[in-house]
Amino acid sequence: MCGRFSRSKDYFSEHANQRIFLDQLGLGFSAPLPPNYPVAPTQHVAAVRSINDRRELVELRWGLVPSWAKDLAIGSRMINARADTVAEKPAYRTALKKRRCLIVADGFFEWQKNGKAKQPYLIRLPGGEPFCFAGLWERWQTVETCTIITTDANGLMAPIHDRMPVILSPADYGLWLDEAAQEPERLTRLLRPYAGDLEAVPVSTLVNNVRNNSPACLEPIENAS
Repeated sequence: MCGRFSRSKDYFSEHANQRIFLDQLGLGFSAPLPPNYPVAPTQHVAAVRSINDRRELVELRWGLVPSWAKDLAIGSRMINARADTVAEKPAYRTALKKRRCLIVADGFFEWQKNGKAKQPYLIRLPGGEPFCFAGLWERWQTVETCTIITTDANGLMAPIHDRMPVILSPADYGLWLDEAAQEPERLTRLLRPYAGDLEAVPVSTLVNNVRNNSPACLEPIENAS
């Protein structure tokens, strides 16, 4: 499961000095997007999608709401979609074919159980560089929503949690956003545990409360138990 993640910088405006990342995304410069240190369900995320072969940066509400849902409340239970069932479940299978997106992050949080206590960890690329989760989006009435696809944990994550969000390689961004690619078997091959380098940094329980939206949520702590 992925229930919190971070986007601790503005990666999209000209002053952000992220030209290489924007080139990977196929985007030009945009208006600044303020950072969000613990992005939480029902909040808005920065996402990239392709509409008529034109890539665009959008803000989507985290928690997918299918077009047939009665209300938005279902979204809080659909923040993640499992890679092993995403092609089969009615809530996700059409979006997998037609409405895929990249969700921009620079870390995600997971909690390791230790008796009754839970120690939060920030998992990120060494150096804290930005990356993208594999996501799906939907439109419910006038609201656009999204979900993050999760898969089995890799070797780093396994001692902390048995699942992790799918982090896509920049080499796979093109296929994931390709509107002509609709074969589930071809797409689900991308939904695998991350094979690159990651680091797991113990952080304070400040991240447990979504009202604590500050860089302090990302600060490493010592003597985590």
